[in-house]
Amino acid sequence: MGLLGFSAGLPILLIFSSLSIWLREAGLDKSVVTMFSWAALGYSFKFVWAPLVDRLPLPLLKTWMGQRRSWLLLSQCLIVVAINAMAWVNPAEQGNTLIFMALAAVLLGFSSASQDIVIDAYRIEIGNKSEQGMLSASYAAGYRIGMIVAGAGTLYVADYLGTALGNYHYQAWRSTYGLMSLFCLVGIITTLCIKEPLASLEQAKRRNDSTADYASVFAVFIALVISFIATFNSIDYLLELMIPFIDISSPILSFIFEVARLLFSVLTCLLLAFLLARIGLINTNFFWEGYCHPVIAFFDEHGKQSAWLILCFIAFFRSSDIVLGVISNVFYTDMGFSKTDIGNAVKTFGVLVTILGGFIGGYLCIRLGIMRMLWYSLLVVMLTNLLFILLFFNQNPFMLYSVVAADNLAGGLATTAFIAFLSSLVDLRFTAMQYAIFSSLMTLLPKLLGGYSGTIVEQLGYVEFFTFSSLICLPVMVLLIFMRRHFDIRE
Repeated sequence: MGLLGFSAGLPILLIFSSLSIWLREAGLDKSVVTMFSWAALGYSFKFVWAPLVDRLPLPLLKTWMGQRRSWLLLSQCLIVVAINAMAWVNPAEQGNTLIFMALAAVLLGFSSASQDIVIDAYRIEIGNKSEQGMLSASYAAGYRIGMIVAGAGTLYVADYLGTALGNYHYQAWRSTYGLMSLFCLVGIITTLCIKEPLASLEQAKRRNDSTADYASVFAVFIALVISFIATFNSIDYLLELMIPFIDISSPILSFIFEVARLLFSVLTCLLLAFLLARIGLINTNFFWEGYCHPVIAFFDEHGKQSAWLILCFIAFFRSSDIVLGVISNVFYTDMGFSKTDIGNAVKTFGVLVTILGGFIGGYLCIRLGIMRMLWYSLLVVMLTNLLFILLFFNQNPFMLYSVVAADNLAGGLATTAFIAFLSSLVDLRFTAMQYAIFSSLMTLLPKLLGGYSGTIVEQLGYVEFFTFSSLICLPVMVLLIFMRRHFDIRE
């Protein structure tokens, strides 16, 4: 599990922080750089294809390796392809290079999210309940090491090869990302050496779905993806026709428009799925067991009012730290810190402080209770976001390490409390699907808003942006107060 955790932690920073520094050195505006964080929205929609990963057999690979290992190997190979595709694109060139970079980044996000789905299921199936704590701890430790390699390691190598802000060298970044793809061999070799879980083999024997059922489900999934992309892009063309009449230049209006466009595209997919079900092209049993029963069970257990409050709280809890996190590395670069400085302070020291914050958060959850810890962690996150203003006016190493320590300690506290909260919500009958829904929902809106963080900085400035990211916590704290009145958590 430690090695699989390393494999899971490696790709995420190659989309977020490391890529943002690369694009910034290539001369891209902050507004464009932060919009690339949307490439990781696959993590926020992984519940959509989680039932497919859970049940759809891969030809040939399934017979050779089993359900879990075959999907794990496929997703890991796609991760290697995506990282190398990004490495062979120079974002500083004119033309369609940014489009190819964006497509490669989206493939990396989709493949990495798929790998997470399989590893979560593998971890639950490979050990009994008494072993889950150690398996999760091993996975988390490996995940953090993977983040250090992809975060600090990428910056160290790129800095050593001579690229910097104002002295951009594409070859340095291409070699760096090519090296990162080699680290993916850790996960691939692990997948080839481990055994298929007995629980997965037993589930496969009990299922009586035919090849035609699987083929129809996969075809419908592809049709829904095409429908989503077509609807999403068609609204762009409609907006171009209406530009003289509509002004969405402000970040807030632009964010509202993107959310509305996303919701409209999702509703279009749901309508298409309903029509396909009515004409008999969808295996209704597969659909109800995979998608509907976990959602219905959640609302039945908590009641409609409490369930909606919980879902709103999940959707907004991480808004503040994700919005700030998207722009943070661009901020450090603009403040004059080198990639080695950022690698030492943020990607190594900061990750270690996050681990410490996680242990402290776990202890405080036991002592204070999860709900109180959620409140305190929101308060700490709000205050630590304001510390970035001090770094803006005092750009020295001591202040950098102080702000990074406070920010990562707060992040560790909040993440541990939130994971404990999400775990208490999960029905053991639908562990994989419900947790995929919760973990997807908690990052969807924050990542959409985070994509505009660069635009907000360009229009308002860093001081106003850090104030804004801090104030985001206030409505979430109010929501927590309302939620506590309607919901008794299983401490």
